[in-house]
Amino acid sequence: MQMWLEILLRTISMFILTLVLVRLMGKRNISRMTPFNLISYVVIAIIAALISVNVITNIAFGVISLAVWALVPVVLDLLSLKSKWLHDLISGRETVLIKHGKIMEDNLHQLKLTGEELLRELRHKDVFSFSDVEFAVMETTGEINVFPKSDKKPVTAHDLDRKVSPLAEPQTVILDGNILNEPLASLGLNREWLRLQLENTGVSLDNVFIGQVDSFGDLYLDLFDDSIVLPQPRVREMIYANIEKCHASLMTFALETKNKDAKSMYIRNAKKLRQLLEKLEPYLLR
Repeated sequence: MQMWLEILLRTISMFILTLVLVRLMGKRNISRMTPFNLISYVVIAIIAALISVNVITNIAFGVISLAVWALVPVVLDLLSLKSKWLHDLISGRETVLIKHGKIMEDNLHQLKLTGEELLRELRHKDVFSFSDVEFAVMETTGEINVFPKSDKKPVTAHDLDRKVSPLAEPQTVILDGNILNEPLASLGLNREWLRLQLENTGVSLDNVFIGQVDSFGDLYLDLFDDSIVLPQPRVREMIYANIEKCHASLMTFALETKNKDAKSMYIRNAKKLRQLLEKLEPYLLR
C-alpha cells in the first residue's frame, strides 16, 4: 500500500475514534477544565496525531494507549462522584484569596499568584477595588469568583421589592431569510402570523437576516439592509397605556356625573382597573 494512502486511512480512522472518545468523555468547557482533564485531552490529541502520521507504527499499541487515556478519566470522574476525597485528590480544592475584605497573602504565595495578577482578575469581574470584595475564591479550574460586599452589589428587583415577569429564551424564527418552523411551532405560532407581522412592519422575508420572538410574543428583526430603521415592538406598552386611559376616563366620569349610582359604578370599576394594572405592570412594563 502506498504511504500516502496508508496515512490517509490512519488519519480518517483516528479522527473517527478520537471523536467517539471525546464525546464519551463528556462536554467540557476548555477555559474551565481542571489541569488533569486538559492534560488528558492534549495527550489524546498527541497520540492520535502520532498514529496518523505513522510515527507509532503498531496501531494496536497506539489504540490501547489512546483508550487508556480516554477511559481512565471517565472512570475517575465516576468515582469522584462517590468520593469527595478522590475528587479533591484529582481536581484539587478551591483556595480562598480574599476573606472579609482581607487578602490572604499566604494563599497567594501558595498559588504563585502575584498581587497584580489578582487585581487583573478582579478587573475581569468588573471589580476595580479589592476593598469592594467580601469574598473571592480561586476554583480548581483556575477561575476566580468574586462575591462583592453588600453595599457594592447591583440593585435587583428583589431588593426593591418589585415584581418582574418571568422570562423565557427568545426563539429564532427567521435565519438568513428562511423561516424556521420548529421554533415557531414551539411558541404556538405559525407562518401566517409571521407573514402578518412582516407585512405590518413593511419588511420582506428575503431582507431579514435574523428574526427572534421573545417570551412576550414580540418580534425583533435584524435586516440585511442596515440603512432601514425599524420601530421597536411596543405592543405591551400600548396595552398598558390603553388600560390606564380607560382608568382615567372612568375617574373623569365619576367626577363629572351628579348621579350617585353612576358615580359609585365609575369609582368601583376604576378601582378594578387599577388593581388589574398593578397585576399586569410586571408583565407589560418590565
